[in-house]
Amino acid sequence: MTTFSQIPYQRPDTEDAKRQLTALTERLASAQSYAEAKDAFLGVEALVSHIFTQRTIASIRHSINTEDAFYDAEMKFWNAVIPELIEYQQKWTQALLHSQFRPDFSAEYGDLMFLNAEIELKTFSPAIIPELQQESDLTQAYEKLLASAQIPFEGKTYTLSQLSPFKNDPDDARRLAAWKAEGQWYKEHQAELDEIYDKLVHLRDRMGKALGYEGYTTLGYYRMGRNCYTKEDVERFRAAVVKYLVPVADSIYRAQAARLGKQYPMSFADNALQFKSGNPRPCGTPEQILEQGQKFYDELSPETSEFFRTMRKYELLDVLSTKGKAGGGYCTTLQDYHVPFIFANFNGTQHDVEVVTHEAGHAFASWTNRFRVPADYIWPSMEGCEVHSMSMEFFAWPWAEGFFGTDTRKFRYSHLAGALTFIPYGTMVDHFQHIVYETPELTPAERHAEWKRLLGIYMPWMRLDGEIPFYADGEGWQRQHHIYSSPFYYIDYCLAQTVALQFWARIQKDRNDAWSHYMAYTKQGGSRVFTDLLRNAGLDSPFEETCLRGVCEAARSWLDAYDLSGIE
Repeated sequence: MTTFSQIPYQRPDTEDAKRQLTALTERLASAQSYAEAKDAFLGVEALVSHIFTQRTIASIRHSINTEDAFYDAEMKFWNAVIPELIEYQQKWTQALLHSQFRPDFSAEYGDLMFLNAEIELKTFSPAIIPELQQESDLTQAYEKLLASAQIPFEGKTYTLSQLSPFKNDPDDARRLAAWKAEGQWYKEHQAELDEIYDKLVHLRDRMGKALGYEGYTTLGYYRMGRNCYTKEDVERFRAAVVKYLVPVADSIYRAQAARLGKQYPMSFADNALQFKSGNPRPCGTPEQILEQGQKFYDELSPETSEFFRTMRKYELLDVLSTKGKAGGGYCTTLQDYHVPFIFANFNGTQHDVEVVTHEAGHAFASWTNRFRVPADYIWPSMEGCEVHSMSMEFFAWPWAEGFFGTDTRKFRYSHLAGALTFIPYGTMVDHFQHIVYETPELTPAERHAEWKRLLGIYMPWMRLDGEIPFYADGEGWQRQHHIYSSPFYYIDYCLAQTVALQFWARIQKDRNDAWSHYMAYTKQGGSRVFTDLLRNAGLDSPFEETCLRGVCEAARSWLDAYDLSGIE
Protein backbone atom coordinates (compact mmCIF):
# COMPACT_ATOMS: atom_id res chain seq x y z
CA MET A 1 0.00 0.00 0.00
CA THR A 2 1.20 3.50 -0.86
CA THR A 3 -0.16 6.93 0.06
CA PHE A 4 -3.23 8.07 -1.87
CA SER A 5 -1.35 10.79 -3.73
CA GLN A 6 1.04 8.11 -5.07
CA ILE A 7 -1.64 5.66 -6.20
CA PRO A 8 -1.48 5.45 -9.99
CA TYR A 9 -4.52 6.23 -12.07
CA GLN A 10 -5.01 4.73 -15.50
CA ARG A 11 -8.11 4.95 -17.60
CA PRO A 12 -9.07 1.32 -18.29
CA ASP A 13 -9.58 -0.08 -21.76
CA THR A 14 -13.36 -0.27 -21.60
CA GLU A 15 -13.73 -2.23 -24.83
CA ASP A 16 -11.42 -4.87 -23.37
CA ALA A 17 -13.46 -4.79 -20.14
CA LYS A 18 -16.63 -5.44 -22.15
CA ARG A 19 -14.95 -8.39 -23.87
CA GLN A 20 -13.81 -9.80 -20.54
CA LEU A 21 -17.28 -9.42 -19.00
CA THR A 22 -18.80 -11.17 -22.02
CA ALA A 23 -16.28 -14.02 -21.82
CA LEU A 24 -16.81 -14.49 -18.08
CA THR A 25 -20.59 -14.46 -18.57
CA GLU A 26 -20.24 -17.20 -21.18
CA ARG A 27 -17.95 -19.19 -18.87
CA LEU A 28 -20.55 -19.06 -16.12
CA ALA A 29 -23.33 -20.14 -18.47
CA SER A 30 -21.33 -23.10 -19.78
CA ALA A 31 -19.78 -24.15 -16.44
CA GLN A 32 -19.95 -27.87 -15.78
CA SER A 33 -19.18 -27.62 -12.06
CA TYR A 34 -19.60 -25.16 -9.20
CA ALA A 35 -15.81 -24.76 -9.11
CA GLU A 36 -15.87 -23.48 -12.71
CA ALA A 37 -18.85 -21.24 -12.01
CA LYS A 38 -17.23 -19.81 -8.90
CA ASP A 39 -14.00 -19.15 -10.82
CA ALA A 40 -15.97 -17.04 -13.32
CA PHE A 41 -17.75 -15.29 -10.44
CA LEU A 42 -14.46 -14.35 -8.75
CA GLY A 43 -13.12 -13.20 -12.12
CA VAL A 44 -15.98 -10.72 -12.45
CA GLU A 45 -15.46 -9.59 -8.86
CA ALA A 46 -11.80 -8.78 -9.61
CA LEU A 47 -12.54 -7.08 -12.93
CA VAL A 48 -15.35 -4.90 -11.62
CA SER A 49 -13.30 -4.06 -8.51
CA HIS A 50 -10.43 -2.81 -10.66
CA ILE A 51 -12.65 -0.77 -12.98
CA PHE A 52 -14.46 0.93 -10.12
CA THR A 53 -11.25 1.54 -8.19
CA GLN A 54 -9.95 3.57 -11.13
CA ARG A 55 -13.24 5.42 -11.39
CA THR A 56 -13.16 6.17 -7.64
CA ILE A 57 -9.60 7.53 -7.83
CA ALA A 58 -10.65 9.88 -10.64
CA SER A 59 -13.78 10.93 -8.75
CA ILE A 60 -11.89 11.69 -5.52
CA ARG A 61 -9.22 13.72 -7.31
CA HIS A 62 -11.91 15.60 -9.21
CA SER A 63 -13.68 16.35 -5.89
CA ILE A 64 -10.43 17.64 -4.39
CA ASN A 65 -9.98 20.06 -7.28
CA THR A 66 -12.91 20.49 -9.66
CA GLU A 67 -10.75 22.93 -11.65
CA ASP A 68 -8.26 20.19 -12.60
CA ALA A 69 -8.82 19.86 -16.34
CA PHE A 70 -7.45 16.31 -16.54
CA TYR A 71 -9.77 14.81 -13.93
CA ASP A 72 -12.67 16.92 -15.14
CA ALA A 73 -12.24 15.25 -18.53
CA GLU A 74 -11.87 11.84 -16.86
CA MET A 75 -15.18 12.27 -15.06
CA LYS A 76 -16.84 13.14 -18.36
CA PHE A 77 -15.35 9.91 -19.74
CA TRP A 78 -16.72 7.91 -16.80
CA ASN A 79 -20.12 9.59 -17.07
CA ALA A 80 -20.34 8.30 -20.63
CA VAL A 81 -18.86 4.84 -20.15
CA ILE A 82 -20.43 3.61 -16.88
CA PRO A 83 -23.93 3.23 -18.39
CA GLU A 84 -22.38 1.23 -21.24
CA LEU A 85 -20.61 -1.09 -18.80
CA ILE A 86 -23.83 -1.53 -16.81
CA GLU A 87 -25.35 -3.19 -19.87
CA TYR A 88 -22.64 -5.87 -19.78
CA GLN A 89 -22.90 -6.21 -16.00
CA GLN A 90 -26.62 -6.78 -16.35
CA LYS A 91 -26.03 -9.65 -18.78
CA TRP A 92 -23.70 -11.17 -16.19
CA THR A 93 -26.35 -10.67 -13.50
CA GLN A 94 -28.96 -12.43 -15.61
CA ALA A 95 -26.60 -15.35 -16.16
CA LEU A 96 -25.93 -15.55 -12.42
CA LEU A 97 -29.64 -15.51 -11.57
CA HIS A 98 -30.30 -18.34 -14.03
CA SER A 99 -27.20 -20.39 -13.21
CA GLN A 100 -27.78 -24.05 -12.38
CA PHE A 101 -25.31 -23.46 -9.53
CA ARG A 102 -27.41 -20.75 -7.87
CA PRO A 103 -28.10 -23.03 -4.85
CA ASP A 104 -24.33 -23.51 -4.41
CA PHE A 105 -23.71 -19.76 -4.54
CA SER A 106 -26.52 -19.23 -2.02
CA ALA A 107 -25.04 -21.83 0.30
CA GLU A 108 -21.64 -20.08 0.26
CA TYR A 109 -22.60 -16.41 0.00
CA GLY A 110 -26.24 -16.21 1.10
CA ASP A 111 -29.40 -15.26 -0.78
CA LEU A 112 -29.09 -11.48 -0.49
CA MET A 113 -26.84 -11.21 -3.54
CA PHE A 114 -29.67 -12.71 -5.60
CA LEU A 115 -32.34 -10.47 -4.08
CA ASN A 116 -30.19 -7.43 -4.84
CA ALA A 117 -29.43 -8.75 -8.34
CA GLU A 118 -33.15 -9.04 -9.09
CA ILE A 119 -33.64 -5.44 -7.94
CA GLU A 120 -30.64 -4.31 -10.01
CA LEU A 121 -32.18 -5.79 -13.17
CA LYS A 122 -35.24 -3.59 -12.64
CA THR A 123 -33.14 -0.41 -12.86
CA PHE A 124 -31.68 -0.68 -16.34
CA SER A 125 -32.31 -1.14 -20.02
CA PRO A 126 -29.98 -0.24 -22.90
CA ALA A 127 -32.75 2.11 -23.98
CA ILE A 128 -31.96 4.51 -21.10
CA ILE A 129 -28.19 4.70 -21.62
CA PRO A 130 -28.39 8.22 -23.14
CA GLU A 131 -30.48 9.44 -20.17
CA LEU A 132 -28.04 7.92 -17.66
CA GLN A 133 -25.17 9.69 -19.38
CA GLN A 134 -27.04 13.00 -19.37
CA GLU A 135 -27.96 12.51 -15.71
CA SER A 136 -24.29 12.17 -14.74
CA ASP A 137 -23.35 15.24 -16.78
CA LEU A 138 -26.09 17.31 -15.15
CA THR A 139 -25.15 16.30 -11.59
CA GLN A 140 -21.52 17.06 -12.42
CA ALA A 141 -22.59 20.50 -13.70
CA TYR A 142 -24.43 21.12 -10.41
CA GLU A 143 -21.37 20.11 -8.37
CA LYS A 144 -19.09 22.35 -10.44
CA LEU A 145 -21.47 25.28 -10.11
CA LEU A 146 -21.48 25.06 -6.31
CA ALA A 147 -17.72 24.46 -6.17
CA SER A 148 -17.16 27.57 -8.29
CA ALA A 149 -18.91 29.87 -5.81
CA GLN A 150 -16.88 32.93 -4.90
CA ILE A 151 -18.90 34.93 -2.40
CA PRO A 152 -17.86 38.47 -1.42
CA PHE A 153 -18.15 39.04 2.33
CA GLU A 154 -16.52 41.69 4.50
CA GLY A 155 -13.99 42.60 1.83
CA LYS A 156 -12.86 39.03 1.16
CA THR A 157 -14.05 36.19 -1.05
CA TYR A 158 -15.19 32.79 0.21
CA THR A 159 -16.38 29.43 -1.10
CA LEU A 160 -19.71 28.14 0.22
CA SER A 161 -17.92 25.93 2.74
CA GLN A 162 -15.57 28.70 3.88
CA LEU A 163 -18.53 31.04 4.45
CA SER A 164 -20.27 28.53 6.76
CA PRO A 165 -18.63 29.62 10.06
CA PHE A 166 -19.99 33.15 9.60
CA LYS A 167 -23.52 31.74 9.31
CA ASN A 168 -23.54 30.93 13.03
CA ASP A 169 -21.42 33.86 14.23
CA PRO A 170 -22.57 35.17 17.66
CA ASP A 171 -22.85 38.72 16.27
CA ASP A 172 -26.43 39.12 15.01
CA ALA A 173 -25.62 41.56 12.22
CA ARG A 174 -22.64 39.58 10.95
CA ARG A 175 -24.54 36.29 11.02
CA LEU A 176 -27.50 37.74 9.13
CA ALA A 177 -25.16 39.34 6.59
CA ALA A 178 -23.52 35.95 5.95
CA TRP A 179 -26.89 34.27 5.36
CA LYS A 180 -27.88 37.08 3.01
CA ALA A 181 -24.56 36.89 1.13
CA GLU A 182 -24.94 33.15 0.63
CA GLY A 183 -28.61 33.50 -0.34
CA GLN A 184 -27.69 36.22 -2.81
CA TRP A 185 -25.18 33.94 -4.57
CA TYR A 186 -27.85 31.27 -4.97
CA LYS A 187 -30.32 33.90 -6.18
CA GLU A 188 -27.85 35.06 -8.82
CA HIS A 189 -27.56 31.46 -10.05
CA GLN A 190 -31.26 30.66 -9.66
CA ALA A 191 -31.88 30.21 -13.38
CA GLU A 192 -29.03 27.68 -13.70
CA LEU A 193 -30.11 25.77 -10.59
CA ASP A 194 -33.72 25.65 -11.77
CA GLU A 195 -32.73 24.55 -15.26
CA ILE A 196 -30.42 21.75 -14.09
CA TYR A 197 -33.02 20.33 -11.72
CA ASP A 198 -35.88 20.67 -14.17
CA LYS A 199 -33.88 18.68 -16.73
CA LEU A 200 -33.02 16.03 -14.12
CA VAL A 201 -36.67 15.59 -13.07
CA HIS A 202 -37.93 15.15 -16.62
CA LEU A 203 -34.98 12.94 -17.52
CA ARG A 204 -35.64 10.63 -14.57
CA ASP A 205 -39.37 10.59 -15.28
CA ARG A 206 -38.63 9.44 -18.85
CA MET A 207 -36.29 6.72 -17.54
CA GLY A 208 -38.97 5.40 -15.21
CA LYS A 209 -41.59 5.31 -17.94
CA ALA A 210 -39.16 3.72 -20.40
CA LEU A 211 -38.72 0.86 -17.92
CA GLY A 212 -42.49 0.43 -17.55
CA TYR A 213 -43.06 2.30 -14.27
CA GLU A 214 -45.54 5.07 -13.48
CA GLY A 215 -42.70 7.59 -13.45
CA TYR A 216 -39.51 7.83 -11.46
CA THR A 217 -40.57 6.95 -7.90
CA THR A 218 -40.59 3.14 -8.26
CA LEU A 219 -37.36 3.24 -10.26
CA GLY A 220 -35.84 5.54 -7.63
CA TYR A 221 -36.59 3.04 -4.87
CA TYR A 222 -35.03 0.23 -6.91
CA ARG A 223 -31.96 2.35 -7.65
CA MET A 224 -31.57 2.94 -3.90
CA GLY A 225 -31.57 -0.84 -3.43
CA ARG A 226 -34.60 -0.81 -1.14
CA ASN A 227 -35.02 -4.49 -0.37
CA CYS A 228 -36.95 -4.70 2.90
CA TYR A 229 -39.37 -1.75 3.08
CA THR A 230 -41.75 0.15 0.83
CA LYS A 231 -42.96 3.64 0.00
CA GLU A 232 -45.87 3.01 2.37
CA ASP A 233 -43.45 2.20 5.21
CA VAL A 234 -41.67 5.51 4.57
CA GLU A 235 -45.00 7.36 4.58
CA ARG A 236 -45.82 5.88 8.00
CA PHE A 237 -42.38 6.92 9.27
CA ARG A 238 -42.96 10.47 8.02
CA ALA A 239 -46.31 10.57 9.83
CA ALA A 240 -44.62 9.41 13.04
CA VAL A 241 -42.01 12.17 12.66
CA VAL A 242 -44.75 14.80 12.44
CA LYS A 243 -46.59 13.23 15.41
CA TYR A 244 -43.69 12.63 17.80
CA LEU A 245 -40.58 14.47 16.68
CA VAL A 246 -41.76 17.82 15.34
CA PRO A 247 -43.21 18.75 18.77
CA VAL A 248 -39.90 17.83 20.46
CA ALA A 249 -37.90 19.83 17.90
CA ASP A 250 -40.33 22.72 18.28
CA SER A 251 -39.74 22.78 22.04
CA ILE A 252 -35.96 22.81 21.44
CA TYR A 253 -36.25 25.90 19.24
CA ARG A 254 -38.63 27.63 21.66
CA ALA A 255 -36.07 27.12 24.44
CA GLN A 256 -33.38 28.42 22.09
CA ALA A 257 -35.40 31.57 21.31
CA ALA A 258 -35.78 32.17 25.05
CA ARG A 259 -32.00 31.75 25.61
CA LEU A 260 -31.24 34.19 22.81
CA GLY A 261 -33.94 36.66 23.79
CA LYS A 262 -35.54 36.35 20.36
CA GLN A 263 -39.17 36.21 19.32
CA TYR A 264 -40.42 32.77 18.21
CA PRO A 265 -40.50 31.71 15.40
CA MET A 266 -37.01 32.92 14.52
CA SER A 267 -35.32 33.67 11.22
CA PHE A 268 -33.05 31.14 9.52
CA ALA A 269 -30.07 33.15 10.75
CA ASP A 270 -31.23 33.18 14.38
CA ASN A 271 -32.17 29.50 14.37
CA ALA A 272 -28.53 28.81 13.40
CA LEU A 273 -27.25 30.29 16.70
CA GLN A 274 -27.82 28.05 19.69
CA PHE A 275 -26.14 30.12 22.39
CA LYS A 276 -25.53 33.86 22.75
CA SER A 277 -21.85 33.18 23.34
CA GLY A 278 -21.67 31.19 20.11
CA ASN A 279 -22.12 27.60 19.00
CA PRO A 280 -19.64 24.97 20.18
CA ARG A 281 -16.38 25.14 18.28
CA PRO A 282 -13.45 22.73 18.21
CA CYS A 283 -10.55 23.93 20.35
CA GLY A 284 -7.70 22.90 18.05
CA THR A 285 -6.23 23.13 14.58
CA PRO A 286 -7.23 20.57 11.92
CA GLU A 287 -4.14 18.52 12.80
CA GLN A 288 -5.00 18.63 16.50
CA ILE A 289 -8.55 17.51 15.72
CA LEU A 290 -7.13 14.52 13.84
CA GLU A 291 -4.78 13.82 16.77
CA GLN A 292 -7.70 13.83 19.19
CA GLY A 293 -9.54 11.59 16.75
CA GLN A 294 -6.61 9.21 16.96
CA LYS A 295 -6.79 9.27 20.78
CA PHE A 296 -10.52 8.52 20.60
CA TYR A 297 -10.09 5.57 18.26
CA ASP A 298 -7.01 4.25 20.10
CA GLU A 299 -8.95 4.11 23.36
CA LEU A 300 -12.30 2.99 21.93
CA SER A 301 -11.10 -0.44 20.73
CA PRO A 302 -8.08 -2.21 19.19
CA GLU A 303 -9.94 -2.47 15.87
CA THR A 304 -10.68 1.26 15.64
CA SER A 305 -7.11 2.10 16.62
CA GLU A 306 -5.58 0.08 13.80
CA PHE A 307 -8.14 1.45 11.35
CA PHE A 308 -7.57 5.16 12.03
CA ARG A 309 -3.79 4.80 12.14
CA THR A 310 -3.94 3.22 8.68
CA MET A 311 -6.12 6.06 7.40
CA ARG A 312 -3.62 8.67 8.54
CA LYS A 313 -0.49 6.77 7.54
CA TYR A 314 -1.61 6.39 3.93
CA GLU A 315 -3.20 9.87 3.61
CA LEU A 316 -6.68 8.46 3.20
CA LEU A 317 -8.29 11.65 4.52
CA ASP A 318 -8.57 14.93 2.61
CA VAL A 319 -10.30 17.34 4.96
CA LEU A 320 -9.15 20.94 4.38
CA SER A 321 -11.46 23.34 2.53
CA THR A 322 -9.67 24.79 -0.50
CA LYS A 323 -10.51 26.79 -3.60
CA GLY A 324 -12.10 24.66 -6.31
CA LYS A 325 -12.83 21.79 -3.92
CA ALA A 326 -16.27 20.23 -4.18
CA GLY A 327 -18.55 20.86 -1.22
CA GLY A 328 -19.75 18.41 1.40
CA GLY A 329 -18.13 15.22 2.55
CA TYR A 330 -18.26 11.52 1.85
CA CYS A 331 -16.57 8.19 2.42
CA THR A 332 -15.83 5.75 -0.35
CA THR A 333 -13.79 2.56 -0.87
CA LEU A 334 -10.72 1.85 -2.97
CA GLN A 335 -11.55 -1.81 -3.51
CA ASP A 336 -8.28 -2.89 -5.11
CA TYR A 337 -6.42 -1.62 -2.05
CA HIS A 338 -8.97 -2.75 0.58
CA VAL A 339 -9.08 0.71 2.19
CA PRO A 340 -11.67 3.46 2.59
CA PHE A 341 -11.15 7.14 1.78
CA ILE A 342 -12.65 10.18 3.54
CA PHE A 343 -13.32 13.47 1.72
CA ALA A 344 -14.45 16.53 3.73
CA ASN A 345 -14.28 20.29 4.13
CA PHE A 346 -13.10 21.48 7.55
CA ASN A 347 -14.42 24.97 8.26
CA GLY A 348 -13.72 25.65 11.94
CA THR A 349 -17.13 24.54 13.19
CA GLN A 350 -18.55 21.60 15.14
CA HIS A 351 -18.85 19.93 11.74
CA ASP A 352 -15.07 19.34 11.68
CA VAL A 353 -15.24 17.00 14.67
CA GLU A 354 -18.28 15.26 13.24
CA VAL A 355 -16.25 14.48 10.10
CA VAL A 356 -13.74 12.62 12.27
CA THR A 357 -16.58 10.67 13.86
CA HIS A 358 -19.30 10.48 11.18
CA GLU A 359 -17.30 9.84 8.00
CA ALA A 360 -14.85 7.70 9.95
CA GLY A 361 -17.83 5.67 11.15
CA HIS A 362 -18.51 4.83 7.53
CA ALA A 363 -14.84 4.15 6.92
CA PHE A 364 -14.53 1.86 9.94
CA ALA A 365 -17.47 -0.23 8.73
CA SER A 366 -15.84 -0.51 5.30
CA TRP A 367 -12.51 -1.39 6.92
CA THR A 368 -14.11 -4.06 9.13
CA ASN A 369 -15.69 -5.73 6.08
CA ARG A 370 -12.96 -4.97 3.53
CA PHE A 371 -12.30 -8.57 2.49
CA ARG A 372 -15.92 -9.61 2.03
CA VAL A 373 -16.97 -11.54 -1.06
CA PRO A 374 -18.92 -10.44 -2.97
CA ALA A 375 -17.64 -6.89 -2.61
CA ASP A 376 -21.26 -5.70 -2.54
CA TYR A 377 -21.41 -7.17 0.97
CA ILE A 378 -18.85 -4.64 2.24
CA TRP A 379 -21.62 -2.05 2.58
CA PRO A 380 -25.27 -2.56 3.50
CA SER A 381 -27.96 -0.45 1.81
CA MET A 382 -27.71 3.30 2.42
CA GLU A 383 -29.82 3.60 5.55
CA GLY A 384 -27.79 0.74 7.02
CA CYS A 385 -24.55 2.57 6.23
CA GLU A 386 -25.69 5.77 7.93
CA VAL A 387 -26.22 3.90 11.21
CA HIS A 388 -22.45 3.26 11.38
CA SER A 389 -21.64 6.95 11.02
CA MET A 390 -24.35 8.65 13.06
CA SER A 391 -23.91 6.23 15.96
CA MET A 392 -20.11 6.66 15.97
CA GLU A 393 -20.69 10.37 16.64
CA PHE A 394 -22.33 9.47 19.96
CA PHE A 395 -19.60 7.03 20.94
CA ALA A 396 -17.16 9.97 20.85
CA TRP A 397 -18.93 11.81 23.70
CA PRO A 398 -16.53 10.64 26.47
CA TRP A 399 -13.67 12.19 24.44
CA ALA A 400 -15.55 15.42 23.70
CA GLU A 401 -13.41 17.56 26.01
CA GLY A 402 -10.34 16.87 23.88
CA PHE A 403 -12.23 18.12 20.85
CA PHE A 404 -14.16 21.05 22.38
CA GLY A 405 -12.42 22.10 25.62
CA THR A 406 -14.55 24.67 27.43
CA ASP A 407 -17.35 24.21 24.88
CA THR A 408 -17.87 20.54 25.81
CA ARG A 409 -21.13 21.07 27.70
CA LYS A 410 -22.44 23.15 24.81
CA PHE A 411 -21.43 20.43 22.38
CA ARG A 412 -23.24 17.58 24.09
CA TYR A 413 -26.47 19.55 24.28
CA SER A 414 -26.07 20.83 20.74
CA HIS A 415 -25.25 17.42 19.32
CA LEU A 416 -28.27 15.65 20.77
CA ALA A 417 -30.59 18.57 20.01
CA GLY A 418 -29.21 18.67 16.47
CA ALA A 419 -29.83 14.95 15.96
CA LEU A 420 -33.47 15.45 16.94
CA THR A 421 -34.07 18.61 14.92
CA PHE A 422 -32.36 17.16 11.85
CA ILE A 423 -34.90 14.36 11.39
CA PRO A 424 -37.84 16.68 10.53
CA TYR A 425 -35.66 18.46 7.96
CA GLY A 426 -34.46 15.21 6.40
CA THR A 427 -37.99 13.83 6.34
CA MET A 428 -39.17 17.00 4.61
CA VAL A 429 -36.50 16.49 1.93
CA ASP A 430 -37.93 13.03 1.30
CA HIS A 431 -41.54 14.26 1.23
CA PHE A 432 -40.56 17.02 -1.22
CA GLN A 433 -38.93 14.54 -3.58
CA HIS A 434 -41.98 12.29 -3.59
CA ILE A 435 -44.10 15.29 -4.58
CA VAL A 436 -41.63 16.33 -7.29
CA TYR A 437 -41.44 12.92 -8.96
CA GLU A 438 -45.15 12.18 -8.61
CA THR A 439 -45.91 15.52 -10.33
CA PRO A 440 -42.96 16.12 -12.68
CA GLU A 441 -44.94 18.72 -14.60
CA LEU A 442 -44.55 21.23 -11.73
CA THR A 443 -42.74 24.40 -12.76
CA PRO A 444 -39.67 25.55 -10.81
CA ALA A 445 -41.82 28.19 -9.09
CA GLU A 446 -44.37 25.56 -8.08
CA ARG A 447 -41.61 23.36 -6.65
CA HIS A 448 -40.40 26.26 -4.51
CA ALA A 449 -43.97 26.81 -3.30
CA GLU A 450 -44.22 23.13 -2.28
CA TRP A 451 -40.99 23.39 -0.27
CA LYS A 452 -42.28 26.50 1.46
CA ARG A 453 -45.55 24.70 2.31
CA LEU A 454 -43.66 21.73 3.76
CA LEU A 455 -41.55 24.05 5.89
CA GLY A 456 -44.76 24.97 7.71
CA ILE A 457 -45.43 21.30 8.50
CA TYR A 458 -41.97 20.00 9.36
CA MET A 459 -40.12 23.14 10.50
CA PRO A 460 -42.66 25.57 11.96
CA TRP A 461 -39.86 27.26 13.89
CA MET A 462 -38.61 28.92 10.69
CA ARG A 463 -39.93 32.46 10.09
CA LEU A 464 -40.76 32.90 6.40
CA ASP A 465 -40.96 36.68 6.14
CA GLY A 466 -38.63 37.16 3.18
CA GLU A 467 -35.83 38.72 5.26
CA ILE A 468 -33.24 36.35 3.80
CA PRO A 469 -33.41 35.84 0.03
CA PHE A 470 -33.47 32.29 -1.27
CA TYR A 471 -34.18 30.57 2.07
CA ALA A 472 -37.35 32.42 3.03
CA ASP A 473 -38.62 32.13 -0.55
CA GLY A 474 -38.78 28.33 -0.37
CA GLU A 475 -35.67 27.79 -2.45
CA GLY A 476 -33.27 26.50 0.22
CA TRP A 477 -33.65 22.93 -1.01
CA GLN A 478 -31.35 23.79 -3.93
CA ARG A 479 -28.30 23.73 -1.66
CA GLN A 480 -29.05 20.09 -0.75
CA HIS A 481 -26.73 18.07 -2.98
CA HIS A 482 -28.65 14.80 -2.54
CA ILE A 483 -31.81 16.23 -4.08
CA TYR A 484 -29.92 16.71 -7.34
CA SER A 485 -27.56 13.74 -7.30
CA SER A 486 -29.21 10.96 -5.25
CA PRO A 487 -33.02 11.06 -5.31
CA PHE A 488 -34.74 9.45 -2.31
CA TYR A 489 -31.43 9.04 -0.45
CA TYR A 490 -32.14 11.54 2.31
CA ILE A 491 -34.72 9.55 4.28
CA ASP A 492 -31.92 7.06 4.92
CA TYR A 493 -30.27 9.61 7.24
CA CYS A 494 -33.51 9.97 9.19
CA LEU A 495 -34.03 6.22 9.59
CA ALA A 496 -30.39 5.84 10.65
CA GLN A 497 -30.55 8.77 13.06
CA THR A 498 -33.49 7.09 14.77
CA VAL A 499 -31.35 3.97 15.24
CA ALA A 500 -28.36 6.06 16.34
CA LEU A 501 -30.52 7.61 19.05
CA GLN A 502 -31.07 4.08 20.36
CA PHE A 503 -27.28 3.73 20.61
CA TRP A 504 -27.13 7.11 22.39
CA ALA A 505 -29.65 5.85 24.95
CA ARG A 506 -27.67 2.63 25.47
CA ILE A 507 -24.41 4.58 25.87
CA GLN A 508 -25.96 6.58 28.73
CA LYS A 509 -26.53 3.31 30.60
CA ASP A 510 -23.51 1.15 29.65
CA ARG A 511 -21.00 2.20 26.99
CA ASN A 512 -19.34 -1.21 26.74
CA ASP A 513 -22.67 -2.91 26.23
CA ALA A 514 -23.59 -0.32 23.59
CA TRP A 515 -20.29 -0.94 21.79
CA SER A 516 -20.89 -4.69 21.72
CA HIS A 517 -24.23 -4.06 20.01
CA TYR A 518 -22.53 -1.64 17.59
CA MET A 519 -19.93 -4.23 16.62
CA ALA A 520 -22.64 -6.90 16.30
CA TYR A 521 -24.36 -4.57 13.83
CA THR A 522 -21.21 -3.49 11.98
CA LYS A 523 -19.57 -6.91 11.57
CA GLN A 524 -22.49 -8.06 9.41
CA GLY A 525 -21.44 -5.63 6.68
CA GLY A 526 -24.01 -5.74 3.91
CA SER A 527 -24.71 -9.46 4.21
CA ARG A 528 -28.28 -8.87 5.49
CA VAL A 529 -31.14 -6.49 4.72
CA PHE A 530 -31.46 -3.43 6.96
CA THR A 531 -34.24 -4.75 9.20
CA ASP A 532 -32.35 -8.03 9.74
CA LEU A 533 -29.12 -6.17 10.58
CA LEU A 534 -31.04 -4.38 13.32
CA ARG A 535 -32.76 -7.50 14.62
CA ASN A 536 -29.49 -9.45 14.75
CA ALA A 537 -27.90 -6.66 16.81
CA GLY A 538 -30.81 -6.38 19.27
CA LEU A 539 -32.08 -3.04 17.90
CA ASP A 540 -35.60 -1.81 17.12
CA SER A 541 -36.73 -0.97 13.61
CA PRO A 542 -37.49 2.73 12.98
CA PHE A 543 -40.59 1.60 11.08
CA GLU A 544 -42.12 0.60 14.42
CA GLU A 545 -43.93 3.64 15.79
CA THR A 546 -42.86 2.74 19.34
CA CYS A 547 -39.21 3.15 18.29
CA LEU A 548 -39.47 6.83 17.37
CA ARG A 549 -41.76 7.56 20.30
CA GLY A 550 -39.33 5.90 22.71
CA VAL A 551 -36.18 7.70 21.56
CA CYS A 552 -38.05 11.02 21.55
CA GLU A 553 -39.14 10.53 25.16
CA ALA A 554 -35.65 9.54 26.32
CA ALA A 555 -33.90 12.40 24.52
CA ARG A 556 -36.43 15.03 25.55
CA SER A 557 -36.12 13.98 29.18
CA TRP A 558 -32.31 14.24 28.99
CA LEU A 559 -32.39 17.67 27.34
CA ASP A 560 -34.94 19.03 29.82
CA ALA A 561 -32.74 17.92 32.74
CA TYR A 562 -29.43 19.04 31.19
CA ASP A 563 -27.54 21.69 33.16
CA LEU A 564 -26.89 24.76 30.99
CA SER A 565 -26.28 27.05 33.95
CA GLY A 566 -23.46 29.50 33.43
CA ILE A 567 -23.68 29.20 29.63
CA GLU A 568 -24.95 32.23 27.77
